Amino acid sequence: MPDELITIAQFADSCEANLAKQLLADFGIEAVVTGENFANLYPGCISLQLIELQVRESQSQQAQEILESHDTQESTQDDMQEDIQED
Repeated sequence: MPDELITIAQFADSCEANLAKQLLADFGIEAVVTGENFANLYPGCISLQLIELQVRESQSQQAQEILESHDTQESTQDDMQEDIQED
């Protein structure tokens, strides 16, 4: 029985969703972005449907860890840049 796709993240912006999809692809995890066309047809209607990032259930844990690690790294880099600008 093949793995089912499960949603591991939601985005209000298709660019962010596709960046996350590419990040996972860099680690060998295939992902699918859903809801992207709806968001393009009805921009600004975030409350109607978010763009979702889906992966195989067997890879969901690893994918979430990669995304969380990337978010943590970005936050650290942003903090470091703010510190440099303050000096």
